[in-house]
Amino acid sequence: MPHYFSDLQNALSTYLDNKKIAVIHKAYQLAEQAHKGQHRRSGDPYITHPIAVASILCQMQMDYESIAAAILHDVTEDTTIQNIQIIEEFGTEIAELVEGVSKLTHIPFESQAQAQAENFRKMTLAMVRDIRVILIKLADRLHNMRTLSAMPLDKKQRIARETLEIYAPIAARLGIHSLSIELEDLCFITLYPTRYRIIKEVIHKMNQARKQTIGHIETQIKNLFEQNELPPCAVWHQQPHLYAIYQKMKKEQLRFGEMIIGLDFCI
Repeated sequence: MPHYFSDLQNALSTYLDNKKIAVIHKAYQLAEQAHKGQHRRSGDPYITHPIAVASILCQMQMDYESIAAAILHDVTEDTTIQNIQIIEEFGTEIAELVEGVSKLTHIPFESQAQAQAENFRKMTLAMVRDIRVILIKLADRLHNMRTLSAMPLDKKQRIARETLEIYAPIAARLGIHSLSIELEDLCFITLYPTRYRIIKEVIHKMNQARKQTIGHIETQIKNLFEQNELPPCAVWHQQPHLYAIYQKMKKEQLRFGEMIIGLDFCI
């Protein structure tokens, strides 16, 4: 069994029983055979992509049908496997998830106008009978964004713009904020690499300068809990992610020279 399925299997075993994992492994065996000889632009075997998509869903502790469909999501598009075979071997539920992802993939997105992007998002959500189709598609898009470097520049920018206008807002609307944030930051570094680098450097310097102050505040909060005989507490702080900071700067029309002021207000 190749190591990349073994890693997924170990993760799945933390919340799924062996019978359900066996269905996912069967899906993997079919996908591996179907995608045999196919490679991604990076040179990696194509099977690594559906496994990565399944792993993202596994981190969300999705059900076994979704994980199996994620592994199979490209077989009817890129191989000789037909949907009828998916139905026969895995049942209609998994087959419908695979078909739903395929339909989403075929929706053309041409315009960059925000109003039309909003209509596209509404259409995307309306046409999906099972919300799990959207989750699989979001995981698919996340892995594609993580591995975008092998693409030509124009294609990288097109995919990033589409992701920023369509998929990141859908993830946010569904309340999957960690996924939405990662998509936005990956798009930001693709579309505006210099701005991304500058903001990241400033944030790093500010965090270093504030480390002692933040530590002092955490200590004071914990001491107050202890003095008032309250249970021990965990204290954490959060700052806006890089794309959110950039958006705030644009909205308030801050120049890069005014970045410190803008970030002091954000954090």
